Amino acid sequence: MEKQENDIHVSTKHAFHALGIKWEGTFVEAANGSIRTIQQDVKRRLHEIPHIVHPETLLGLSYHAVPDGSGFTHYSAVEVESVNQLPDGMMSISLPTLTYITYNHHKGQVIRESYNKVYDWIKCHNYEENNVNQLTHFEQYPMKQDPFDTDPEFMIMIPVKKVNLL
Repeated sequence: MEKQENDIHVSTKHAFHALGIKWEGTFVEAANGSIRTIQQDVKRRLHEIPHIVHPETLLGLSYHAVPDGSGFTHYSAVEVESVNQLPDGMMSISLPTLTYITYNHHKGQVIRESYNKVYDWIKCHNYEENNVNQLTHFEQYPMKQDPFDTDPEFMIMIPVKKVNLL
C-alpha cells in the first residue's frame, strides 16, 4: 500500500448546478456497489445532459438524509452551466458557494484511511463540518475511470467552516 502523505488543502468552490441520478440506500448497499451502478448509468447517458462544464469529471454528492442514520442519499452527477431540461430519471442539484477541505486519494491507498486523515485534519485545524442542506461530502472522479475499479482515485471534498474560538 502507498503511504498516505497527500496534501490537504482548504479551497472555495463557487455555487454550481449539477444534473445526475439520485440513489438512496444503506451504507452496506453502497459498499456492495449500488452507487457504482448509477455512476455507470450517468456516464452512459452523458450525451443526454446539455451544458456540461467539466466533461472529464464525475461528481458523487452524498447527503445525510435518512433520519435513523442507517443510510444516505447520493447523487452521481456532472456540473452543468444551467438547467434548462431534465433528462428522464435525472435530477437537478444546486450547491451554494462553500469552503471545502480537499484531499486527493490515489490508487494504492486505503479509502477509510484517506477519510480518517481528512477528518482528523479538520479537528486539529479549528474547522468543523458545514453540512449545508445535509451535504456531508462529495467526491470528484476522473470520468475515464471504471466505476467498478476496486482501487479508485478521486478527490475528497468535505464542506467546512472555521470554528470561532473565544
